[in-house]
Amino acid sequence: MSVAKYLEHTLLKPEATVTDIMQLCAEAKEYNLGGVCVNTCYAGLARHLLNGTDVKVVTVVGFPLGADRSEVKALATKLAVEEDYVDEVDMVMNMCAFKSGNYDGVVEDIAAVVEAAKPYAVKVIIETCLLTDEEKVLTCELVAKGGAAFVKTSTGFNKGGATVHDVEILAREAKRLGIGVKAAGGIRDLATAKAMIAAGADRIGTSAGVAICLDEAKLAGGGLPK
Repeated sequence: MSVAKYLEHTLLKPEATVTDIMQLCAEAKEYNLGGVCVNTCYAGLARHLLNGTDVKVVTVVGFPLGADRSEVKALATKLAVEEDYVDEVDMVMNMCAFKSGNYDGVVEDIAAVVEAAKPYAVKVIIETCLLTDEEKVLTCELVAKGGAAFVKTSTGFNKGGATVHDVEILAREAKRLGIGVKAAGGIRDLATAKAMIAAGADRIGTSAGVAICLDEAKLAGGGLPK
């Protein structure tokens, strides 16, 4: 399968304009990408632009810190699902609760979003750059316990993004727990995307979807990925 189908074409910058989102969605359609990932204020627009395509619309809640109250995350999710018709929701884990040892609070926070998103998938961003390897393993267990479908490495807004090492750790635990892995943050070329997939990533979040697809097309002899 083409790398393109793993890619969620992402634009979460605060200065992103309507024109930027329109271009993002047009590129996702042109290059047959797996999805787009946008802020909630643009979820409805992305849905409108991508109706009738196989490109998934993904939005984020509690982004990028994860420190919102669970009720706020759940309401944002409910609105995104019921009014903007998104396909998936990426939420940021409550890092404050996690680092304080309030693991029940982390699970409850995830579960609130999962319930609001039903029947659609939720990915939980755990911000791996802030975690030890042992904590990464633990977060996978909490993500699964909360009922989410994926664990996701990073927001891309902190001090580090996805690494092959992190994806390998998460993939090993995710397989055991029956959840998927999304790698995101700093993935800007085909070689890195392929390395993440080889390490066990089921999805790739990237702002460089076009560049990755063009690299793949060149290797394949010129045609766009199918």
